[in-house]
Order: sequence, then C-alpha cells, then structure tokens
Amino acid sequence: MAVEQAVAVAPLTIRTRIARVAPWFGPAFVAAVAYVDPGNFATNFTGGAAFGYQLVWVILGANLMAMLVQSLSAKLGLVTGRDLPELCRAHLPRPVSRGLWVQAELVAMATDLAEVIGGALALALLFGIPLPIGGAITCAVSFALLGLQQRGYRTFESVIAGMLGVILAGFLYTVLRSGAEPAALAAGMVPSFSGADSLLLATGILGATVMPHVIYLHSALAKTRTPGISGPAELRRALGCQRLDILVALGLAGLVNLAMLVIAARLFHGRAVGDTGTLEGIHAALGVSLDSAAALAFALALLASGFASSSVGTYAGQVVMQGFIRRRIPLTVRRALTMAPAMVVLLLGVDPTTALVLSQVVLSFGVPFALVPLVMLTRRRDVLGEHVNRPITTVAASVVAALIIALNVFLLIRTFAG
Repeated sequence: MAVEQAVAVAPLTIRTRIARVAPWFGPAFVAAVAYVDPGNFATNFTGGAAFGYQLVWVILGANLMAMLVQSLSAKLGLVTGRDLPELCRAHLPRPVSRGLWVQAELVAMATDLAEVIGGALALALLFGIPLPIGGAITCAVSFALLGLQQRGYRTFESVIAGMLGVILAGFLYTVLRSGAEPAALAAGMVPSFSGADSLLLATGILGATVMPHVIYLHSALAKTRTPGISGPAELRRALGCQRLDILVALGLAGLVNLAMLVIAARLFHGRAVGDTGTLEGIHAALGVSLDSAAALAFALALLASGFASSSVGTYAGQVVMQGFIRRRIPLTVRRALTMAPAMVVLLLGVDPTTALVLSQVVLSFGVPFALVPLVMLTRRRDVLGEHVNRPITTVAASVVAALIIALNVFLLIRTFAG
C-alpha cells in the first residue's frame, strides 16, 4: 500500500513543481531568438569553414557572457518592476537619456535590417521569391507575430519559443547527419588563434552574439511577472526561476550556434564546396555535401530565425521609445520605420551578405550603451536593495563589458581600415 501511495504521489509532485515554475518561463526564450539571428548564421558557418573547430571556445565563451548579461537585465526588471530604458531615464541626466534613446533606435533599425534580409533570403531559397517581395512578407509575418501580444504575453512568448525549437531541430538534424569529430571538438575548447583573420572572425562571432536590443527588452519582459510576486520570499523564488529560464533558453541558443560551427567544420573546412562566405553559398554547399534535405533544413531554420527575430526587434523598439522618452507610436508606424532601411537595401540590389555585415557593425556601436548602464544600475543598492550585485558579480560583469567593448572597437577599426 505504501509503495502504491508513493507512486501515486510522485507524479503529482512533479506536476506541482512544473506548475510553480512554468509562469516564470518565457522571457529568456524571446531574448534567445536574438542570439540565433541571421547574423549568427553567417559568422558561425564562416568560422567553421575557415578554421574548423578552432573557434568552438569563442562560441562557448560568448554564450556564458550572454547568460550573465541577460540575467542582470532580467533581475533589474523583476526586482524594480521597471525596464532598463525607464531606469536610465530616472537615474541619468536627461541629455544622456535622450542620447541613449537615439542610438537605441538606430540599433533597432540595424537589427531589423539583418532580420528582414535573413527572412527574405530564406524565402528566396525555399520558393524563389524575389528579395524585395520576401522582405515585405517577412515584415508582414513579424507584424502578425507582434499582434499575438493582444492575446497576452504568454501567447507571444510561446510562439517565439516554438520558432526557436524549429531552428534547433533544423540544425540538430543536420549535425546528426554530418557527424562530428570529438577529439577536434574538445581541442577547440582551448583558446587559440590562427593569425589576425581568426581574431577578427572571433570578434564577429561575439558581436553577433551579444545583442544590445535584447538587453533592453529582457528587463521589460521580466517586469511583466512582477504582479504575481507577493513578498520577499516569492521574489527570491522568482529570481531563481528566471535564472533557470535563462540557463535553459540561452543554453539551447548556444547549442544552435555550436551546431552551426560543427556542421561547417565537418563539411566545409579544407574542402572546395563553393562560396561558404554567403548564406546562399552555405545553402548550396549543404546540398552538395549532404543532400537537399540538409539544405531544406537550413533554409527553414533561417526562415524561422528571420520571422521571429524581426518581431523581437520591433518589440524592443517599442520598449526603447516608451522607456526613454515616454512616447508610444502605433505598431504599424513602428513596423514601417524599422523596415524602411531593409526594404531600401533590398530594392537597390545591395548584396545581402554585405548588408548583414554592415548591420553587425552598427550593432557593435550600440553594445556599450546598453551594457554600461546595466552594470552601473545593478550595482546600486538604491535601485535593487538587497538584490544588488555581489562584488564578484559586478567585477565579472565589468570585465565582460570591457572585453566586449574592446573587441567591438577592434572590429570597427578593422572594418573601416579595410
């Protein structure tokens, strides 16, 4: 009898634990989509094709940095009930806050440029749709995804998490088909470079990983959970659940990025399989190295990435404007403003991969303006109270911020110096 009771109680306990944790899950999955956007496709595949497994450690390190940064952003929103742009407006001089808003809007446009181009390319690869029309379709779909917020934030978060699942499934399928080399993969976890080109590419991988717009957005997503917090004990439990949310979501995003590099290292490194420096070339090379199914999985993953990350970028733009200057514009106007640069690029016939690279350069400008205020605010007791950063956390976050800023400055110098 005792055994039967134990068996009956165990599933109930598991269901109860899941039910207690589930409401806090979601924000990190929305943020994680930005870490597997089309810019990541280009840099990770190029890294694997050019240097094999050597830059595995860069992807792992970038993922750990992203987890730290996003955890600070989530904590800020959950504890204060306000997002990072709102807190910048409250605690920084007005000219500084306005300046941060202007650069954040430019970052939002650069973000949308990469996402719309990625979606348009995927539609061209899948259905032969011309890039300008594919860009318009991508914008329309992302607008429809944003409309899901009217049904509650949980619906939007669930759909975005589902698209992250499509991306993950596509690359896990391909990596299982292509195989991996465990010894070479383990060797790639040891930091090393092969000259300036590998350093430049490592910087590009990092720049495509840490995204300024989701630093702002994650705090806004986290604050939607504050109405469900009834006291200090509940807040501590919520913070623990948020950390688990980040660990799972960004862990999956890191797995996607690692899978991209492993596939390229296994199939393209040291082989003449075409131009693997462009997304179209990668798609074609997968068809040659494996088969049409692998190429299809790549295109579907790219499509899901473009659709999901474009809607997340527009959402971040709304958060930025409302937080920094207390203004809100209709979503249709916001969508039109952020899609305009991407549509101009596509209509002018600019090379999509070149446009993606330039968008990453603009994003590099925006990283310090999100990271520095985040670290400054999370170390202030008057902002976070007992949940203020521990000294070791502030030191680690400061080192990460300094490293990311230094590498992005290097990337900018090398880009403009040719």
